[in-house]
Amino acid sequence: MMQISKGITVLDKVYHGMYITVLILLALMLFSCLIRAVRGPRIADRLVAVNMMGTMVMVIISVLALLLDQGYLIDICLIYAMISFLAVNVISKVYLGVYVEKQQASEEKDLKDGGEGDKTYGNS
Repeated sequence: MMQISKGITVLDKVYHGMYITVLILLALMLFSCLIRAVRGPRIADRLVAVNMMGTMVMVIISVLALLLDQGYLIDICLIYAMISFLAVNVISKVYLGVYVEKQQASEEKDLKDGGEGDKTYGNS
């Protein structure tokens, strides 16, 4: 059986084990979000996965701050939150621009093909 040193209580050991378990689970979830961000299949899936990865990294930093008893890591977590928010906004603007360009190109192609527009609605 492990001996507990003078400054460390049983509760500290339990908390340490919980922190390590939570970090391992978060790392597995982060990896699964990375897979979703790469595989897609839609752009919305990728955006949500990137946003979720940013949130999980912030939780990991917070748990590390508790585990290591370092308050400055919370400041780093807040800075990371701002950067993650800006990154998701920039990525969505880029994808929105790509979507609008594809729509315009599709409309121009339809006009060149005879001006009938989108034929998916059918004639009633």
